[in-house]
Amino acid sequence: MDTTNDPLASVNSALACFDEGMKQLRRKVNEPELSAALKQAASAIIGMKGRLIISGIGKSGHIARKLAATFSSTGTPAYFVHATEASHGDLGMIQNDDVLLLMSWSGQTRELSDIVAYGLRFSIPIIAITCGSKSSLAQKADIPIVLPKVEEACPHNLAPTTSTMLQLAIGDALAVTLLKMRGFSEENFRAFHPGGKLGASLQPISEFMYKDARLPLISIDAPVLEVISEISVKGFGIVGLLDHEENLCGVITDGDIRRYLKENAASTLQLVLEDTSVAQMMTEGGIRLSPDILASKALNTLQTNRISAAFVVEGNRPIGLVSMLQLLQQGVA
Repeated sequence: MDTTNDPLASVNSALACFDEGMKQLRRKVNEPELSAALKQAASAIIGMKGRLIISGIGKSGHIARKLAATFSSTGTPAYFVHATEASHGDLGMIQNDDVLLLMSWSGQTRELSDIVAYGLRFSIPIIAITCGSKSSLAQKADIPIVLPKVEEACPHNLAPTTSTMLQLAIGDALAVTLLKMRGFSEENFRAFHPGGKLGASLQPISEFMYKDARLPLISIDAPVLEVISEISVKGFGIVGLLDHEENLCGVITDGDIRRYLKENAASTLQLVLEDTSVAQMMTEGGIRLSPDILASKALNTLQTNRISAAFVVEGNRPIGLVSMLQLLQQGVA
């Protein structure tokens, strides 16, 4: 059957081409020459005192711009310099303590020649990502990262598709490697990603937890009716019980009350409420959160334990409360 005009067949064909390209890249990464180059590149970047200057032209330039953003957001200061603009004054952005990462699939991109010459003139380390092992870029680079020559997903083998995917993959892999080498943590991510869902997920819950008068807290000696009232008034479906030293000794949820009443359905509601102490209903201890736990981890804790809210404590003293609804409204995912 002729599948030329079959969109699904074309998609599957392109994906198969991408898959084959990644298989070739994984094989080549394990070869001595490329693995050594990647180690040298990581060492050069981690040891630099300046910034990682990334440049390219055309589709490689678009990948270079994206990689500059990825490196910067994961702890490696990086800056994209347009190859053409570099020849018209932007070379002044490049300092002696920087490292150059130049991208050209063929390795023969004329627009990169001035940046290459500048790097060689001022002894600025040059890392190249290319598939042209004998190209001028690979020959002049201090650290050539030579990728396998692959077939483009374009049916004419012309439009950069598989090749740009490999450039992006090796660049992102290098960024992740440096992230690990730096010990870049979730807290570091938060400093660089204050906005959007990622920023919300990386906030410590102490920044937005309910506290003070909003907290549903009563004495462990309080009657059950007071517990019910506190749950209704505060609206979190949970009450924290305090001992005589103001420590959190347990919690009661609206579910705990319903289950207790069901278990004692043979008696009248009035007798059950009058004859029951809150200690009989409470869950001792309960799920507790630290104030510095990230919002994403707090959400995972609530979901894993199938609860809608939990108290935030310092030592044994409750200082806040977070709810599932609150986390979702904050944009945590």
